[in-house]
Amino acid sequence: MTLDDTRLRLDRALDDLTHTFRGMTARSDETQCICHWGSDDELALLKIPGRELDPDLLRRTWDAPDFSDHGAVLRRILPQFARELVAGRIEPMFGMYEVGRSFARGDWQQWPARQSAAVREFLHAWWAQGLTDPDPAVPVHQLLALCAEASGTLTPWLDAWEALGHPVADRQLAVAVERWEYALLGDELPWQSWDDEDALRAELTAWLVRYAPDRLRTLDGTDELLHRVRLLGLTGPARWEDPHYPVRAY
Repeated sequence: MTLDDTRLRLDRALDDLTHTFRGMTARSDETQCICHWGSDDELALLKIPGRELDPDLLRRTWDAPDFSDHGAVLRRILPQFARELVAGRIEPMFGMYEVGRSFARGDWQQWPARQSAAVREFLHAWWAQGLTDPDPAVPVHQLLALCAEASGTLTPWLDAWEALGHPVADRQLAVAVERWEYALLGDELPWQSWDDEDALRAELTAWLVRYAPDRLRTLDGTDELLHRVRLLGLTGPARWEDPHYPVRAY
């Protein structure tokens, strides 16, 4: 699978989102706090189909935790929101897992089949594109957190990474291990999750211990990363007393 292939797939998924959610609006009786969210005029824009939102209003809309029907609001903004996401123009305060939570709040997996399929294909197409792009707009370690939070699982995203066997995906793996190893060696998930953080951490750790060494060995300059992955497979004193265990505070 080439970068051109994955870009074409993502373009098609974005077009399908636009087609599927064209004409969607927030509920006519949707309300929001004028003091903390925005004006009545801004809320009214969410009840008009197809009107583009300015970047600040788009941010406040996807990020708001208290719409009465977040699913309807998410459907209203999805075509614009998705294109801004893949362009790297959405910048959450703490991490892209916050975007995943917005998808989860919308309960998109329970939408009608046509709508949920469009969202699912968008996420999978974006994931495939990120894994094959040498310079993705959203780093892969952040994109995985988004996809995991949006779907409530790590499994399909790790399976797709493993099945790809792409040299760029291997380099993305090295970058991700650099970002994750500090938290994982401290027995913490590298992002805040709404789901069972211990289970997600255990799954990610086990996957790295099993899969990452063979892929990292194909790259130059990864000797230290290989030791960090090896340490993830150890527990207790066997980990802490290993000569390659990093000396740092947690």
